[in-house]
Amino acid sequence: MSRYPNMFRALKAREEGAFVPFVMVGDPDLAASEAVIEALVAGGADALELGVPFSDPVADGPTIQRAHVRALEAGAGFHDCLEVVARVRERHRELPIGVLVYGNVPFALGLERFYADCAAAGVDSVLLPDVPVRESLPFSAAAQAAGVDPVHIAPPSAADHTLDAVAAASRGYVYAVSRVGVTGTEHASSTVGLAQAVERLRCASAAPVMLGFGISRPDQVAEALAAGADGAISGSAVVRIVEAHAASLREAPRGSTAHEAELEALSSELVGFCSAMKAATRRSTGHSVPSVPQEQR
Repeated sequence: MSRYPNMFRALKAREEGAFVPFVMVGDPDLAASEAVIEALVAGGADALELGVPFSDPVADGPTIQRAHVRALEAGAGFHDCLEVVARVRERHRELPIGVLVYGNVPFALGLERFYADCAAAGVDSVLLPDVPVRESLPFSAAAQAAGVDPVHIAPPSAADHTLDAVAAASRGYVYAVSRVGVTGTEHASSTVGLAQAVERLRCASAAPVMLGFGISRPDQVAEALAAGADGAISGSAVVRIVEAHAASLREAPRGSTAHEAELEALSSELVGFCSAMKAATRRSTGHSVPSVPQEQR
């Protein structure tokens, strides 16, 4: 049973939108990434979107591409990532957890096995960024058979028939992309046309809409909600914080004082970032939103 409906109902009752951070499992290594995930939860994440490293991440910009490389160099495979997810699930029974993974992984494993393994680890949803909705039927069918929500992307300025197809195929939430291109904070998010897209998706009885790509500041979260989104997803900004500590974490022996101090500093930055982003989802705060410290931008 998906945890997303309960999350969105609870947020609506509190007059809040959802804040969902993305991070790469295995970056900079599996153990450190598990601590990173716990920091995101401690900072107030309403749900998690966890990346699985892949060799050719065509939808990602340079920041997240480097996270894929670091995780692969650390030996993080698909099932290693699921083991991390399973441990996070044991600690956070009601937290929605989504996985973002490229289509080659389920295709290589076999759809039935892939989605069954995801479900067994406690995954609520799977987003395949390189599988367009017009080619998604076998993936979506296998996901739902395993009890996993298929999430699809609503492209910017999409035609009505595309939005209708995304609405019909998506469960859990719809990932609305704020602009053309790849992930990254090099280009800011945009809410141009979002209100019209959200209206069309709602008319088609779509799942709640989350806005992603280029969201790195609390004011952008507030703008997404004001334009009609149910929440916002931030990825590259989170991954950049991890990247700033990655080399030091790899160089210091695990368990050493230096390693623990670096991990604590990383966790503290992530908690601060998430707290500021989450605060911007509280609609009762109006237009006054907290700022993210300059070093985290």
